[in-house]
Amino acid sequence: MLVVDDDASIREVAQAALELVGGCTVLTAGSGEECRRTAAEERPDVILLDVMMPGTDGPATQRLLSDDERTSDIPIIYLTAKSDSVLQQSPPIVRGMILKPFDPIRLMSDVEALLGWRS
Repeated sequence: MLVVDDDASIREVAQAALELVGGCTVLTAGSGEECRRTAAEERPDVILLDVMMPGTDGPATQRLLSDDERTSDIPIIYLTAKSDSVLQQSPPIVRGMILKPFDPIRLMSDVEALLGWRS
């Protein structure tokens, strides 16, 4: 998995939760550009992508990922502090949204539910 958020503390909590509770290997990125590079190189199973970031925000990053054949099929779940219309304008590759602050203990099950995975 790849967790993308401009807030280091969010990245750290999500990474710890997904690794310790979910048993996943988790990469992190602090910007849209870092996300694009890491996703193309590492091909994660899913990207948890912050919506509001300075520079290239989540929706713009998602569009760039969708336009790149190396990353166009990677499912994306938005992480956001605001429940807004961002999902209404998103393509099917965006599987849903997890609201911040999220429950670290439930994060893995929330991801699995949005992706249709079973634990």
